[in-house]
Amino acid sequence: MSTSDQQASPPRLAIPELLIGVGLLACAGAVAWQTLAIPVSPLYSKVGPKIFPYITMAGMVILSLLLILAAVRGGWQPEEEKETPTDRKAMGFVVAGLVANLLLIQPLGFTVASVIMFVLVCFGFGSRHPLRDALLGLVLALAAYFGFARALGVNIGAGLIENQLNALVNAVFGIGRG
Repeated sequence: MSTSDQQASPPRLAIPELLIGVGLLACAGAVAWQTLAIPVSPLYSKVGPKIFPYITMAGMVILSLLLILAAVRGGWQPEEEKETPTDRKAMGFVVAGLVANLLLIQPLGFTVASVIMFVLVCFGFGSRHPLRDALLGLVLALAAYFGFARALGVNIGAGLIENQLNALVNAVFGIGRG
């Protein structure tokens, strides 16, 4: 056996992993661009509405650079996973869930769009319990909605369910009564 046979070949550039890292870096650039567009009142102290988007962007940049470095070193997938064919049907359900969320959030509201997305993504990952997935998705979507709407005051897409629950919460807790 020659010395060249004993040496491992240098790792190949992992193109799919590289594309994920570059895509994440592009998303970080979009976050930076949109954060620069946030108007800031001169009344804010040094910690204003731009701080958390910038922290998020910095994390995305660090993660994307680590992903790109891993791709240059051959990727993070073990060899046996690289040989596994892509399950296009499962990927289709996940993509369908994301697209459904984008298309349905405006007309139906955050909760309904999120539940539909959750059920489709769960199906894509192999779950065959749509009722359980819908109930779990409903709990998570409502928690996220009320976390944003009530705790942070951010409207992320109120629909019929959200409007009814807001009215119920206001009636029970007497919010909005003079």
